[in-house]
Amino acid sequence: MIDFKDITLDDKEIITSYTLKSDRRNCDLSFSNLCSWRFLYFTQFAIVDDFLVFRFWVNGEIVYMMPIGEGDLKHIIHRLIDEAQQQNYQFCMLGISSFMKDDLEAIMPDRFCFTTDRDYADYIYLRTDLSTLVGKKFQPKRNHINKFKNNYPNHAYAPITPDKIKECKELEAKWCKANNCDEQEGTGNEREALIYALDNFEKLGLTGGILYVNNEIVAFTFGMPINHEMFGVHVEKADTSIEGAYAMINQEFAKRIPEQYIYVNREEDLGIEGLRKAKLSYQPVMILEKYMACFKEHPREMIKW
Repeated sequence: MIDFKDITLDDKEIITSYTLKSDRRNCDLSFSNLCSWRFLYFTQFAIVDDFLVFRFWVNGEIVYMMPIGEGDLKHIIHRLIDEAQQQNYQFCMLGISSFMKDDLEAIMPDRFCFTTDRDYADYIYLRTDLSTLVGKKFQPKRNHINKFKNNYPNHAYAPITPDKIKECKELEAKWCKANNCDEQEGTGNEREALIYALDNFEKLGLTGGILYVNNEIVAFTFGMPINHEMFGVHVEKADTSIEGAYAMINQEFAKRIPEQYIYVNREEDLGIEGLRKAKLSYQPVMILEKYMACFKEHPREMIKW
């Protein structure tokens, strides 16, 4: 059996020592996401032969992520298969991108069946596109920002610091009330993950920004690096009565993401029509499709997060 342990805030250094130097682009591998959502997925990790491996629970079943590391990947996959079978679970991995799929097929050809769900694809953008909004395709975004600046000349941007966490929580509560959170499936889980992230902002290694109008908070956002070239934006909330607030906070935060990060991952749309339209409007350079890979000896239906 593999000695898995629950993820804690104290595990940030060991986990990011693997994820930050990898080529994995999934939003799921942000330490903040791993830690903030552990209440729902009971996420655990282990280091096995210099590979970082994760397992978690979805709908009462154990699932895994693709191991991260260098060495004999086939050996590690077989160890995970054995570990799952010893507990009478079928072996499946979630969050398998196209190049991970290719890696699996190369080392274990025709041993896995792959299924995908467009709702869980990640939206990936060039940081420079989001920060500059240059070109005809971004004209509508520039129009929103210019209108915001004209309507609210007394606006300001500030980084999220510990003394500003309370303001962010208050805006989130206001946003939730305006968007009928209590009537939408899954919103309670999102709120719990968001509040945990705000309460542990510095320990998680998050950075973020706040947009003010007349010294009142109207938007906030935050995220953290996923790997050496990919920055993940996990949360973006704005007062929907302030036209252009979303476009403004998006650009202001993107301007402050270090130049090291070529790409920005703004996560999935979860099949929400308005969210999909908004994410597509920012012209992603890639929609990162993610598969579930199940060992063919034990196939099962697509698992819903």
